[in-house]
Amino acid sequence: MKQTAEMSRAQITLQNFFIFNPTYGPREGEEHKKIMFYYPKTEDIDTKIKKVGLCEALVTFACTFTDKPCEALHTQKTRQVFLQPEKDFWFIMTVSVPYTEKTRDGQTVVEYHDEDVQDTVLEALLRQAYRMYTLFNGSIYALLEKLEGNVESLQSRFDHFFSRYLQTLRPASSDILDVFCGISFLPLDKNTYLRVQCFINTLEATFPTVKYTAFLYNDQLVWSGLEQDDMRIMYKYLTTSLFPSYLEQELQASGTSPPSLLDEQNLGKIPRVYVNTEVENEECLLLVYRALSASVCMLINTASSPVTFELCKNMDSFLGPQLSVIASEIGEQYSSKRPSSEPVFKYIYFNHMNLAQKTTIHADHKKTSGVFVSQETLKLLSDISSDLQRNNQDGETFVRTLNDCWVVGKKSDQREMVVVINQKNLNLIEVNDEVKKLCGMSFNSIFFQD
Repeated sequence: MKQTAEMSRAQITLQNFFIFNPTYGPREGEEHKKIMFYYPKTEDIDTKIKKVGLCEALVTFACTFTDKPCEALHTQKTRQVFLQPEKDFWFIMTVSVPYTEKTRDGQTVVEYHDEDVQDTVLEALLRQAYRMYTLFNGSIYALLEKLEGNVESLQSRFDHFFSRYLQTLRPASSDILDVFCGISFLPLDKNTYLRVQCFINTLEATFPTVKYTAFLYNDQLVWSGLEQDDMRIMYKYLTTSLFPSYLEQELQASGTSPPSLLDEQNLGKIPRVYVNTEVENEECLLLVYRALSASVCMLINTASSPVTFELCKNMDSFLGPQLSVIASEIGEQYSSKRPSSEPVFKYIYFNHMNLAQKTTIHADHKKTSGVFVSQETLKLLSDISSDLQRNNQDGETFVRTLNDCWVVGKKSDQREMVVVINQKNLNLIEVNDEVKKLCGMSFNSIFFQD
């Protein structure tokens, strides 16, 4: 009898990430000029040229058969995704395919799990990388114009940004939420919402240098003056980078005094961001003021008066008292609306029109006792969502997994929802009834309107 024992299982890892422009090295011997950025830096130049050349050949070859650009390359050991966000600039990301090493009759056998890698998720990560870059640098060609066509300076900008950004990339734990890249909104009653809007109008009238404002509470968006796509990437930056790092600093500094606002040296470097709300690549300075769980994000146009220490002190005097009161008001409402118990079913909801996103699947499992959704089920959710998107009509999908868990996907008029029901004894009719109840309670039956 053959004896087989599993030894280890490898996860998805980032193999390389590079940017190239084929027009910069058209002649033989100049191939290295095409490479705008390459990770990992430790690879020798010949390997970099070879891999970039292969991708360029694939892109050219694909163009002979279709008007659509090359999107992905599948091999046994790797998965590669392609993105051309601007003319002649290609972003390429390669990840490893997970594998399991087993011992069979004394020999090591490697089994690759190609189905564990999803193109839609990787493509979403690549788009996010580009959009995050443009948030802090503007479009590539706009920056190149500002640099007076200096390609070496452009390469330095790529290196400065992506050398840091790629350290935060987690392809193994990315899922359907990265595909949606949505915004969690906080619904408020009419009076409280008008109070927030009035506060923002007064803020912008008092400080005319503030051109755009966004108001968040507990990582949920209440109000925004930015264009939808700008707010989407700004929200991603705030909730996954800025706010977590701020909380970490607060925890590390617990028991010590906060930095004094009377000391001008405590005015740190203010980040520059680029938005496209009124004009393309509008350069702004980003100021974020936080009180309790409320955050006000203010974008100041660099063409207006500069951000001074005196301006920050005046803003603090204005914002501090008012924001604290509003935050307390919202906090009372927020606490009263929070469910007293964990939802029976886990779900993800996304509205493609306004980017509204709601999920009970990605709750902190350390703080909740609800149903745990496995990575395999999360992958299934992405597959179902992709199938629903490919179909231009409204529709629904019911899937029963190997562990008798039900997964339901529904699409209606640009709204999409996937539900995980971990009740083994339900049949198809009962599952459909339970999903109808959930839609009726949480989404005003939007999926079942005639």
